[in-house]
Amino acid sequence: MEQLPINNVWMMICTALVFFMHLGFAFLEIGLTRQKNTINILFKNIFIITVGLLLYCLIGFNLMYPGDFNGFIGFSGFGLDSPKTAEGLLDLTYNKGYTYWTDFLFQGMFAATAATIVSGAVAERMKLVPFMIFTIIYVGVIYPIAGSWKWGGGFLEDMGFHDFAGSTLVHSVGGWAALIAVWLLGARIGKFKDGKPQAIPGHNIPLATAGVLILWLGWFGFNGGSVLSAEPGGTSLVLVTTCLAAAAGGIVSMLTSTIMYKNLDLTMFLNGILGGLVGITASADVVTPTSAIIIGAIAGVIIVLGVSLVDKLKLDDPVGAIAVHLICGIWGTLAVGIFSTNAEHSFVTQLIGVLCYAGICLISSFLIIYVLKATMGIRVSEKEELEGLDAHEHGMDAYADFRMNDH
Repeated sequence: MEQLPINNVWMMICTALVFFMHLGFAFLEIGLTRQKNTINILFKNIFIITVGLLLYCLIGFNLMYPGDFNGFIGFSGFGLDSPKTAEGLLDLTYNKGYTYWTDFLFQGMFAATAATIVSGAVAERMKLVPFMIFTIIYVGVIYPIAGSWKWGGGFLEDMGFHDFAGSTLVHSVGGWAALIAVWLLGARIGKFKDGKPQAIPGHNIPLATAGVLILWLGWFGFNGGSVLSAEPGGTSLVLVTTCLAAAAGGIVSMLTSTIMYKNLDLTMFLNGILGGLVGITASADVVTPTSAIIIGAIAGVIIVLGVSLVDKLKLDDPVGAIAVHLICGIWGTLAVGIFSTNAEHSFVTQLIGVLCYAGICLISSFLIIYVLKATMGIRVSEKEELEGLDAHEHGMDAYADFRMNDH
């Protein structure tokens, strides 16, 4: 019990860092897209974190952590004022000495991240209201059910599947949905000409760079908090492996893209850092620093090849979310079975986990988005896309005193 204050304070600091990541996502997305859609992207990001926390309070937390259940789906009641809090609202300590309230807030910050990943992938051409409806269903219901399979003590936990901080449970859950959304939406006008991808430059690369650095900082909370205590050995190792993987991912992505395309592409450098971070997130607590560098380095190569693959499939992902969060998320999850210092971690079990999450995410996101497409439409008109979503959906301009023709 004497460890409660320090553990609880550490978890709250990590909660704040994960919250700060939403600013990083917002900066990254608006930086890599055109200025005429800035308000729209910011609006979506603010909606995601606000509605995500409310949904996680009302139903998500008790779907994800239902207590004793059948291993596939369980629910322990609506809201945080459920029977599990009847013993007293101010004295709920468990796990390694942090409170029930801290756990809710920390996990709630994770919940919104899945929809944020989708936001970047569908930028510049998806209607706002259908996106909001998708977010409510996916964050409110699908994410917590999927999360319960591992973190809630479900069947994948019983199998020995390991995903320390969410390469699959958070990043791939968002990545699979992004893949379906991009496919059903179609590419932006001008992205492909005669079947060949055309560059559509972002309007503020300095802002995108700031976003990546904020995300890297936020990952100290994302992974560091997933130790679920302030235990020195565990937290220190996790922060070291996380940083080394990020650095390796950035360097190798930069080198790979330079060799392939003969130019020093900053955006590929940035996405390589993110790929390394996503890749190490599943195994940060069970690999050595050297293994972390290898995992990050391979993620750096995967980023470059993944972005190329997405283009060849004629899928339009303005921020590289599919390559970063889905493909590197899969790699990071499988890497547990290769590099883990725990002999009980199996590559086959990790693969089964990846396939299980692919199944629920592909099916659910397809059903949600397809129904929205068939009933209310999910894509803005050609006129709205060309003139910008800010003007048509918000009646606002992000840079009122500086206009530029970026059609």
